[in-house]
Amino acid sequence: MHPKTPLLLLFFAAGEAAGTTLTATPAKLTQSDQEIKIRWSDLPSPDGLDHVAIYSPPSSSDRDFLGYIFLNGSASWRSGRGELTLPRLPNLRAPYQFRLFRWPAKEYSYHHVDHDGNPLPHGRHRVALSGEVAFAGSAARPEQVHLAFADRADEMRVMFVCADAGKRAVRYGLEKEGEKGWTEVGTEVRTYEQKHMCDAPANDSVGWRDPGFVFDGLMNGLEPGRRYFYKVGSDPGGWSETYSFISRDSDANETIAFLFGDMGTYVPYNTYIRTQDESLSTVKWILRDIEALGDKPAFISHIGDISYARGYAWVWDHFFSQIEPVAANTPYHVCIGNHEYDWPSQPWKPSWSTYGKDGGGECGIPYSVKFRMPGNSVLPTGNGAPDTRNLYYSFDSGVVHFVYMSTETNFVQGSDQHSFLKADLEKVNRSRTPFVVFQGHRPMYTSSNEARDSAMRQQMIQHLEPLLVMYNVTLALWGHVHRYERFCPMKNSQCLNTSSSFVYPGAPVHVVIGMAGQDWQPIWQPRRDHPDVPIFPQPGISMYRGGEFGYTKLVATREKLTLMYVGNHDGQVHDMVEIFSGQTSTEASATEAVNQTKLSSGTSAKLKISPLYLEIGGSVMLALLLGFALGFLLRKKREAAQWTPVKNEES
Repeated sequence: MHPKTPLLLLFFAAGEAAGTTLTATPAKLTQSDQEIKIRWSDLPSPDGLDHVAIYSPPSSSDRDFLGYIFLNGSASWRSGRGELTLPRLPNLRAPYQFRLFRWPAKEYSYHHVDHDGNPLPHGRHRVALSGEVAFAGSAARPEQVHLAFADRADEMRVMFVCADAGKRAVRYGLEKEGEKGWTEVGTEVRTYEQKHMCDAPANDSVGWRDPGFVFDGLMNGLEPGRRYFYKVGSDPGGWSETYSFISRDSDANETIAFLFGDMGTYVPYNTYIRTQDESLSTVKWILRDIEALGDKPAFISHIGDISYARGYAWVWDHFFSQIEPVAANTPYHVCIGNHEYDWPSQPWKPSWSTYGKDGGGECGIPYSVKFRMPGNSVLPTGNGAPDTRNLYYSFDSGVVHFVYMSTETNFVQGSDQHSFLKADLEKVNRSRTPFVVFQGHRPMYTSSNEARDSAMRQQMIQHLEPLLVMYNVTLALWGHVHRYERFCPMKNSQCLNTSSSFVYPGAPVHVVIGMAGQDWQPIWQPRRDHPDVPIFPQPGISMYRGGEFGYTKLVATREKLTLMYVGNHDGQVHDMVEIFSGQTSTEASATEAVNQTKLSSGTSAKLKISPLYLEIGGSVMLALLLGFALGFLLRKKREAAQWTPVKNEES
């Protein structure tokens, strides 16, 4: 195209709609401003496809918009004037600008479509331009604050983003008022560049935006189980608000965690990819549950397909702004999924894999820089870009040992990852952490009709399941399938127990928890003898499955681990499994463990009594009745052994 052609187009557009105005307010967004008002007037002959496109930075070309909203969202649009409201947008370290376009229906093009196959605006026929909308105060102020556990129990990591690489610090202490006795520690800083991206759209002008600089501070010397207050930033650049967290306690006898996969991001406009409106509800209900805990510690586990940015960089900014209310006060842990990593030239791509272009050219780089998990698992990208990190690691939290793996990189026997997993599981101290929870993105078991991953699942069963069984893993949690499904404890696809309350039987319960936000999902597996009839029976190994969005809540004591499935549509518990460790020593501790399943939502569920607890109770009774006749004692013991669990019924 001749360099003067765009100017001619603009001249024609301005002549067609002379006098059309477009404004966006406020021009400066303060901390209290929660929305942007977009107003237009004097638009002649309005059409249903007229739209306002959103840009940042303002120097972006008309084709490189972030997203767009149709004018027909305003009740008065047919009059040529109207108003639309956007919720507060994340700080992209550059001002926003809004541009009004005509989009004649005859110029629809199915060669330029979004993720769902809908035509995308082409960025022609611009008729009005707003002023810039910037963020008030220092552009260097910290954003996107989030916590994570570190390698030591007396440490807590905090990460945040700033527009420049200037010196930043973390200040923290036990007293909020006056920052009395607070400690200050420095930070490391990292970033990445457009040239580091591996494929389109991440390395194209349409998808790339400057990510800013990611700061990493380590708070150390923390007393166990105490509430600490902290803030991040600097005197010249400004400080964040004050946040707080509960430090990790290695001797805690209770563990609480919120776990899910595939949550994604809410974006308040149309864009190139499908975004996940339901993620807002997931964050809302988890925030409710965390606030109800008071001073009890907890953490969050997001097992892959984190933001679904897919190469559109600003979606990561939306994601971190969305989770900050929980992640700035509660450690937020992740593992890598296909939408963070997969690209055509990834280093490990066996013939049976389905690795493709799901990462949008990011090849794990934003994920690796924006998060820092415990451990030091590293894999070179092979193209000179920063290494891929946060692949596999583990930590103890109270009475549970948590293990994270990468299903996107080599996990077969003989690989570095397989060796790590084996060594880690071998050294678990079961007297300290009687439960082990294993997590990865792609599932080992599912009854969803995910035929393309069937070969990978067989590889996981061959190479990983023997580790899970040999080392007595309690729970195996997976994402990728955007539904909730709980299987029985399984070994070689065989059930060991079909109850929902039992003593650990020697194999893990597999649970798919990818229902936190992403909506697209294949149907359940059809009956093989009815290939043309929509009949989808639930296999005998599947104890509960459902399509509701939600998350899981884990509560564990030394005696019992409870996993609850909370639905987003009502915030209530819809499924539950209880697994007893066998470490109870008294009848009183058994009673205490049962009481721990009181739910923060205010609902309660009928609990099943473990045969182990009853047998222990019977043993205590026998100890108290040593003076009685031997026959009486034997009869009481036999009766205790015949008791069975109470059936759990979901109301």
